[in-house]
Amino acid sequence: MPQREFVPKKYERHSSGDASSVHLRSIDGKQSFNFSFEAVRPNLFRVRFSSPEHPLPPYPSVSNPEAQLGDGATSSLSTTDNHSSSKIEIGNVVAIVDWKNTPEVSLSWTGSDKHLHRDLSGRSYVVDGSGVTHYSVHDRDALHVGLGEKAAPMDLSNRHFILSASDTFGYDVYRTDPLYKHIPLLIKASAEGVVAIFSTSHSRGTWSVGSELDGLYGAYKVYRQDYGGLEEYFIVGRTLKDVVRSYAELAGFPLLPPRWAFGYISGGYRYTMTDSPPANQVLLDFAATLKQHGIPCSAHQMSSGYSFSDATPSLRTVFTWHPKRFPDPKKWTAQMHAAGMRLLTNIKPFVLSSHPDFDKLKTASALFVDPETNEPGYMAVWSAGGGMGGEGCHIDFSSEFGFKWWYDGVQKLANAGVDGIWNDNNEYTLPHDDWVLKLDNKDTLLSDRSGNNVPASLGLWGRNMHTELMGKASHDALVDLRPTLRPFVLTRSATAGTLRYAASSWSGDDVTSWENLRGANALSLNAGMSLLHCYGHDIGGFEGPQPSPELLLRWVQLGIYSPRFAINCFKTSPSDNLLGDVIEPWMYPEITPLIRDAIKRRYEILPYIYSLALESHRAASPPQRWIGWGYEADPEVWSKKLKQGEEQFWFGDSLLIGGVYEPGVSVARVYLPRKSAVDGVDGEEGGFDYGYVNLTEPYQYLASGQWVEITAEWKKSIPILARIGGAVPVGKSVVTRTPGEEKVDEAAANLEEDDYRGVEVFPPRGSSRGQVFRNTWYEDDGISRTAKVSSFTLAYSSTEEKVTVGLARGADNGYTPAWKNLDIILPNGDHRHVVSDLGKPLEYEGVDSRGRSVYKLVT
Repeated sequence: MPQREFVPKKYERHSSGDASSVHLRSIDGKQSFNFSFEAVRPNLFRVRFSSPEHPLPPYPSVSNPEAQLGDGATSSLSTTDNHSSSKIEIGNVVAIVDWKNTPEVSLSWTGSDKHLHRDLSGRSYVVDGSGVTHYSVHDRDALHVGLGEKAAPMDLSNRHFILSASDTFGYDVYRTDPLYKHIPLLIKASAEGVVAIFSTSHSRGTWSVGSELDGLYGAYKVYRQDYGGLEEYFIVGRTLKDVVRSYAELAGFPLLPPRWAFGYISGGYRYTMTDSPPANQVLLDFAATLKQHGIPCSAHQMSSGYSFSDATPSLRTVFTWHPKRFPDPKKWTAQMHAAGMRLLTNIKPFVLSSHPDFDKLKTASALFVDPETNEPGYMAVWSAGGGMGGEGCHIDFSSEFGFKWWYDGVQKLANAGVDGIWNDNNEYTLPHDDWVLKLDNKDTLLSDRSGNNVPASLGLWGRNMHTELMGKASHDALVDLRPTLRPFVLTRSATAGTLRYAASSWSGDDVTSWENLRGANALSLNAGMSLLHCYGHDIGGFEGPQPSPELLLRWVQLGIYSPRFAINCFKTSPSDNLLGDVIEPWMYPEITPLIRDAIKRRYEILPYIYSLALESHRAASPPQRWIGWGYEADPEVWSKKLKQGEEQFWFGDSLLIGGVYEPGVSVARVYLPRKSAVDGVDGEEGGFDYGYVNLTEPYQYLASGQWVEITAEWKKSIPILARIGGAVPVGKSVVTRTPGEEKVDEAAANLEEDDYRGVEVFPPRGSSRGQVFRNTWYEDDGISRTAKVSSFTLAYSSTEEKVTVGLARGADNGYTPAWKNLDIILPNGDHRHVVSDLGKPLEYEGVDSRGRSVYKLVT
């Protein structure tokens, strides 16, 4: 939109409010604007800037949080006022609002003269045509992350971004913007502290993160919102972990997916598009081939070919089944369940004009309406094949009828045996901002925020509100049908609010290339800091040429250490734009055993991965983390290379993952972050930082705080290092079921029971100097909505001669796993004896196939 700025000035207080807030009104110009600054919690502050012509977001992505200034914070709350400024001190944060010119907010730590955040003087809160703009001072040395999903590198500093969502089929991981997500959360991080700025609006907009300069104003960053008034939150914390958790307390903690969602999920457009043999048989044959190769797989993503009509032309007809490809859906889903495969079905939020329910939806005004014609808003929508379009309309989820129609369709699929829903193509890239919404869905009746005269135009409410409502309709349908089971909704697009309904997402239609393999890491890390936690990529590339054997293996080697692991593609070509090609684990026989071993390793560490998911759900820490997460005091993590987030990351607290991103390369350079000194002693909590152990040949021990070269031959492994003192719980290397899961999940009936547990431990090569390492992991039944969680803490220490271990169960444990005893697994080459914390030697079980000594702890 054209920039049409106006800076309201001459503010005066128009409400005394209370000690924790400032309320102002502009008194110059034809329009009067209201500004407010409120302390909501000791580290959470809200700014609103609006007028009758610029209403607050009528459907915000987060609801108003209840103020929590008590429990010790009240006693430290103080306010100092004069005629044009107010200073609020709460907890350890000082917030100053100065309105001598325009309202300017600054935030700092108590006793510090360095600002964590500061609005731009003279040009802070600005009217911009039909929208608003917020300018603030840019810290050129800080790390900027978030915004949901943005092109690599991870650091967003000195770049410009469009806040929208788009269907970016075959995108460039380093250059395409926008991608699929609309999450206006920008986090500024430095060693001194972290501040996030979050807008609740679904409107399109932009974030210029220091990419603009002005001789008068200096370095600044600016958020521009196309429609409506501003509602923003400032979140302050010492570390990224603090701020991400506080953001989750505002927006909602990540949903917990079922345990099976962390296994290998297969997919491919071609499978559901075949007529001879029919698609149902092709997929049964696929499941049989997996078993033949010994490759475990937990679920299959059914692309939209299952829903095509049996007509000429054959086009997508959402919520239906192709009568020849799937003549008996319920029988077929039972057959796939018997093979241990859950099923996700692809559904898209539009109907072609040929859909049998089109007239019903039109009559009920459940489609967007063009005010110029009073007819549905027609546009070209994806009808078949690659980029093939037909006339159709999008569902208006603000319509009660449209929402219920979708809800009923999801339940029809679930009643046919579908386990989860795949919300696809839900970016709402619509061509007309003035299309009218129905707004009779009770979920959108929020007139109390902005009065009763809020326009019903799509632009003000934002296309992305419908991404959220689509997620809610799919989620609610599954919950109401299966109230005791976790709903699993996979979504391609997302807003902050969508994540309250969708448990998983991915980076969309990526391209096969070495560059994309590297850049995708940066997308994962920013997604994780935006609460997209069960997140990953289409392994091998969704579009583009088939990967070479080396590239495919490298991608799988890296992908098994991401929260979501899926192989799914639609590889079109000029000669085949309808069916495309697929990537299969056995497509290169020379590496099939290596692919199988990698996927089996994924299942082996599933207890570790699932424990990270439980931690994400309860504490908002992403499973996949920037290398500086928890290591903010190490100066090297703030170097430009490591702020890019492209080549290495933490997977949980214990595993440091590197990668190889060029063909023919067999050595990778990795940085080993170092804990700061605590109480004069190196390491965390007063302990000693013992460094790392390389989990691949030559299995060396390495000191922290240095760059190292790790041997990584492509047919062996990428760099995998363990933090000394860490631990990784492991299980069987196959698909398993938890106790009782087979009673509520048909697909679990023929699976092995999850009755084995080991823990890989990484003691120092010599003595731990009396330090005891404690690592806790979590387990539950993996499927219930209200599952009881149990925790298990393994403690260990070491001397030159032995390793001493002990296991403690949490006090409030409500889940009893199937495993009874615990294997203790030492690193390759560590042949010390293992004893219990009571001094009793453990039963020695020998050396496993990886050269690791294994002992049994009887629990």
